[in-house]
Amino acid sequence: MPLAIRRRKKRRQIIFMSKKQIPSHALTPSERLEALISTTGNSKKNSKVRDRTDRFEKADQEEPLSEDDSLFFCSSKSNMATDGPQVPSLFTSLPPIRDTLGTETSKLQDSTARECLPFMRGVAERKKSPWDLNEHGVPSLERQKHVAFLHSSLGGLPAGFVGIDSSRPWMLYWALTGLSLLGEDVSQYRERVIYTLSPMQNPDGGFGGGHGQMSHCASSYASILSLAMVGGEEALSLVDRKMLWRWLGSLKQRDGGFQVCVGGEEDVRGAFCSMVMISLLNLPLDLPLDSAARVNRDDTFLTGLPEYLSRCQTFEGGISGAPGTEAHGAYAFCALACLCILGEPHKMLARYLNLPLLISWLSARQYAPESGFAGRTNKLVDGCYSHWVGGCWPLVEAALNGPQSVIGRPPPNVGSLYSREGLIRYILCCCQGNKGGLRDKPSKHPDSYHSCYVLAGLSSAQHYYYFQEHDASQLAAPLSSAFHWASSQIIPASDGEEQPSVFDTEDRVNLIHPIYVIPWGVAERTRAWYEAKAKF
Repeated sequence: MPLAIRRRKKRRQIIFMSKKQIPSHALTPSERLEALISTTGNSKKNSKVRDRTDRFEKADQEEPLSEDDSLFFCSSKSNMATDGPQVPSLFTSLPPIRDTLGTETSKLQDSTARECLPFMRGVAERKKSPWDLNEHGVPSLERQKHVAFLHSSLGGLPAGFVGIDSSRPWMLYWALTGLSLLGEDVSQYRERVIYTLSPMQNPDGGFGGGHGQMSHCASSYASILSLAMVGGEEALSLVDRKMLWRWLGSLKQRDGGFQVCVGGEEDVRGAFCSMVMISLLNLPLDLPLDSAARVNRDDTFLTGLPEYLSRCQTFEGGISGAPGTEAHGAYAFCALACLCILGEPHKMLARYLNLPLLISWLSARQYAPESGFAGRTNKLVDGCYSHWVGGCWPLVEAALNGPQSVIGRPPPNVGSLYSREGLIRYILCCCQGNKGGLRDKPSKHPDSYHSCYVLAGLSSAQHYYYFQEHDASQLAAPLSSAFHWASSQIIPASDGEEQPSVFDTEDRVNLIHPIYVIPWGVAERTRAWYEAKAKF
């Protein structure tokens, strides 16, 4: 909004001109956007922003603005802030090309974009000034608040949480992963994790979601990863590997896939969780003799699995939970990571998936101005997809770049195929709760689930992953490909130059493993421990 400055009675004053006095063609896009936001939108947070702007416009011209008000207004006009951070217009304006047909979906998308815009522009929170942002207009990571939030999630919880009693192993996994990424030593929880998970392991070898509940792939996956993160002889010895192997054999299906529980649904979650457990615990690949999937003598857990995952790719290019269903970001990650456990990414992904079509679908999941990821076509941005979709990109990029000996050698065939900057901006601007924890979007409450996967996505965006060059002997052991990844804080472009970052150095989080989604080094340490154990 244009303003004129004049002196009256030795006081510097700001006078706002009415929109009616200004021809529409004289307004910049950001000014037209501000006018739109000031008259529309449903978010309570946006209404507070509009209320303050309206107060400025209606204020008596003789009354000087307070220092806080002046800072707020000037920071809300990115085109006028000559000495403040300059945020690219891609992240501060609605898309220039818009469908004129209004639908429920498009209205929800517009509402979400307007909800996020004040946060992307750094004007949503009254307590913050332009000096709380770095030179790129990005706020800092509220590390200690998030640490406190995640520690509290491992303590006593309100009675309402009884509704997710079947997710107890997941709540451990989410909190421990988030804390590890923030630099906390989670071995302090070793005894409590062992005490909590011991009664959840059933006689069949699998883990239930709570005491007395049936074994499930998802809860077994979360339990084993939690034990791996706290580490130690007692924690790793808790897993009954032989019975778990037999139970996984009962989940294997003749078409190549896995059920998530005995008699349950068959989908890519079951395949991914099963292969994580088999590879991490160094379980035999041979199927138990009593497995219904053992048709031929040489059938293994791997028989038909990559073909099953291939059939889950949809006409859109994304990957669904099962053949013939809708593509979804979380299923895409599960399928890609599963293929990368089975073999080298540049071989497995190119052989079993239509990569150009997959890249097209993944690219469509990130849209401006929010710049986070949505999980499905015509769905809204959600912080958790910072991992579920964002975590697909390192695997795809590694498949296209091929093995590398060291960072940048040979130079990558492709640079970043998604906007790392956009994702980092969404996470740091829109996903941080005021009192700690990370969230879906500004209008949602933080929780440990989103805290885990938002931080995992942030770690992935802040680091470069590549598959290491090797000789044949290094991959002689079954399922060893997943343990030959390397990383760097330098993000190389296809021309060999380093990509700049928009976050401050102290806001870098720890490395996440691109396949196992646990802190870097934990997977290798756990696999080595079980390799040293005698075979059952």
